[in-house]
Amino acid sequence: MIRVMIVDDHELVRTGLARILGDAPDIEVVAEANCGENALSAAKQSHPDVVLMDVNMPGIGGMEATTKLLQLQPNLKIIVVTVHSDGPFPNKLLQAGAVGYLTKECACEEMILAIRTVFEGEHYIDRCVAQNIALSRTPQATISPFELLSQRELQVVTMLIQGLKGQDISDRLCLSPKTVSTYRHRVYEKLNIRGDVELTHLAMQYNLLDEK
Repeated sequence: MIRVMIVDDHELVRTGLARILGDAPDIEVVAEANCGENALSAAKQSHPDVVLMDVNMPGIGGMEATTKLLQLQPNLKIIVVTVHSDGPFPNKLLQAGAVGYLTKECACEEMILAIRTVFEGEHYIDRCVAQNIALSRTPQATISPFELLSQRELQVVTMLIQGLKGQDISDRLCLSPKTVSTYRHRVYEKLNIRGDVELTHLAMQYNLLDEK
């Protein structure tokens, strides 16, 4: 039996995924979490084999949660399930240790196949996502400026475009306000922008906002 945990801040999404997986005789949903912090505590109690991980959530978010979960349980298989099929997220999350990547438009059968595939030790990348990754590596590709950011910088960006203030980001990431400010200004320099308004506009241009 494959033990699965679902991490998404939308209850309707979690309920839908749980019902889909309930039809698979070899899969059991053992836990659900609405944010990265709750995913860490739930994983300690439920010991899942596979995690279905959203990206943009309150708190530390899917990228940081992926990193921390793998520190806690190195053999854990994490499949990202998100609306983001391009931009910096696929590469960054795969670099963080995710072994699967699906969009929320995938068929139910594909999600079940992905869970079984990663459980057996292989990677599973949505065809559209894999194509976007391949195209992004061609000389003619238009590279998203957000690809220039480190995982931590991208994490700070996702919180800024969600409207979080510096102190909130500091508290959630367990960083000093000065460190958060340093990341923020480093992001401005790399993206050649002057403030959060320009950051939000750029995020909209490159589909970084989560329109669930």
